[in-house]
Amino acid sequence: MPLTSLKDLLDPAFEQRYGVAAINIVNDLSIDAVLAAATDLEAPVILQTSLKTVKQIGPRVLHQMVHAMADEAPVPVALHLDHCPEREWVSTCLRTGWNSVLFDGSHLDIDENTRQTAEVVAEAREYGAQVEGEIETVLGVEDDVGSDEAGEIHPIEVSSKFIEATGVYAFAPAVGTAHGLYAAEPNLTPERVTELVDLQPIPMVLHGGTGLTPEQFRDCISRGCAKVNISTALKIAFIEAHREYLDANPAKHDPPSLFKHVRAAVKGMAEEHIRIFGSAGKASTGATASASR
Repeated sequence: MPLTSLKDLLDPAFEQRYGVAAINIVNDLSIDAVLAAATDLEAPVILQTSLKTVKQIGPRVLHQMVHAMADEAPVPVALHLDHCPEREWVSTCLRTGWNSVLFDGSHLDIDENTRQTAEVVAEAREYGAQVEGEIETVLGVEDDVGSDEAGEIHPIEVSSKFIEATGVYAFAPAVGTAHGLYAAEPNLTPERVTELVDLQPIPMVLHGGTGLTPEQFRDCISRGCAKVNISTALKIAFIEAHREYLDANPAKHDPPSLFKHVRAAVKGMAEEHIRIFGSAGKASTGATASASR
């Protein structure tokens, strides 16, 4: 079906307390595998693109690729630009057809982040798109964006004022998660989600999901994290499947067989997370296709 707005996917998820998997794809094979998982489980899904992937493939080609493949899928699919600190690329992706963006102004002071995010929200509305916001840096570097140093954690009231002042549709609070693999058990503070939802009842976003236990995922989702980001897990499945096949078949030069093996691994990873998040069977729950562009 045509690309679906983030709002159509997350409103019912937030209301019913299940999570929609937002998986960072890297090429056509990964798009196909994630869509196959969502289709088999009848689940809504968000295809996320890092700024690095957008620049590598090109916004027009990447959008057309996602658009064509989503059209063939019988489940609702949103296209989201993940962690983008560069305003010109936010504008480019909105203009090209992304229907959801995260302007990452966490490197700015609160006032400047608020000002610029409000401008992005106004711009996105012209395209019928939604904006995710954040004010705290998620620990760890993902696709060249982020920091290996923990950023300042602001009081919940500061986040609430940011949401109110900017009009963002969704918000990513800091809850102790990190991008990449965890070296030790994360010290989570999911109660911050509950506190913020009490003040601003909008869909929350869980970043740094790879490596959390099913119980940790479900706890955050039950508190209001309707969008759950998965990036590192896809990269691990994608790379390790290549390595596994090539190690087992050193004398073969058969790309289709390699691709089939990789697709199966990525699809299995996506299915596992969709089941944990509780979105299996939710494809038709409140989701209506937005106009395709």
